[in-house]
Amino acid sequence: MLRKLPNFSKYNLIIFCVIVAVFGGLFLRYRTEFYKELEHIRNSGDSLYGVLNQLKASNRARKENKAYELIFVGDIMLSRSVGKMIEKRKNDARYPFALIAEELLKADMVFGNLEGPISNRGANQGSIYSFRAKPRVVEGLQFAGFDILSLANNHIWDWGRDALTDTREILESNGIKGIGAGKNEEKANEHHIFDLKGTKIAFLAYTNLYPRSLEARGENPGISTFETEKVHNVIQRLKSEGIHLVIISFHWGNEYQNHSDGNQQKIARDLIDAGADLIVGHHPHVVQEIERYKSGVIIYSLGNFIFDQDFSKETMEGLMVKATIQKKKIVHIEPITIRISDTFQPYSVTTPIDL
Repeated sequence: MLRKLPNFSKYNLIIFCVIVAVFGGLFLRYRTEFYKELEHIRNSGDSLYGVLNQLKASNRARKENKAYELIFVGDIMLSRSVGKMIEKRKNDARYPFALIAEELLKADMVFGNLEGPISNRGANQGSIYSFRAKPRVVEGLQFAGFDILSLANNHIWDWGRDALTDTREILESNGIKGIGAGKNEEKANEHHIFDLKGTKIAFLAYTNLYPRSLEARGENPGISTFETEKVHNVIQRLKSEGIHLVIISFHWGNEYQNHSDGNQQKIARDLIDAGADLIVGHHPHVVQEIERYKSGVIIYSLGNFIFDQDFSKETMEGLMVKATIQKKKIVHIEPITIRISDTFQPYSVTTPIDL
């Protein structure tokens, strides 16, 4: 049975029409205003695409404002008594780094000076302090998170050209960049660019502790060449090509002196004047001062990081320096004291001190 529909009186019909008219008017007004606003958006700088681009730019800015951490450590010597300790620990190449690796792995990049070649080849060049570590030690360097190692030091030639070239090949085949020495002049003097998600950092490495005859020449292996004018040109070219930071590793100074000498100071300040941002020094086997010079920072000596010089407290200590990079600049430097145990393992002993 069909349900009977209610009868609409004239009064009810009038009310219904009024309601329809009101809502229809509101809809037309809203629709008109909507298109006016849309037209305004299209004709202004606040277009939909503009807003999206602003959001993207804001996101990029947030990413660019992210802080990155670089860690620098001093001399790493993995032969002699350190090598024997590795053998004693069932040939575990990770052993020297076991107490510090976790801290290093938190950084976005880790740098150190590799004091001596890694190779099974070569001939001892006759020094009473001649270092050569076995190739397996690269496993420890990997374990500790090293990204870049300077080879520009007074021990890289200890076992001749074969050991020198092996060192760089072994490192780089295991994902670690070696700088400051190489199989020919081009390789020995090339810089390395480390890209931290848009912040480009160039690394170079030099030493002034070898005779010029041991520099790489043509296709002959050797260390990098430090000539003031040439290095200045490299720094300025890198900056003109959009490199944000230039960091220079330097093996220099006098052993066991706890303060830099005039020659170190002249070289370092001159490099900062040329456009370098950070100078990282090593070789004295003890810690030297850190200096803020103009817009740059000079770490004159980080001291030892892994070494068997257990004849003094000073040689069994060193610095681990954390550099914070933000907005494509070095915004913070934190030196942390490390000590080396009697089994040649470095460990941090102080809370970071702000400079």
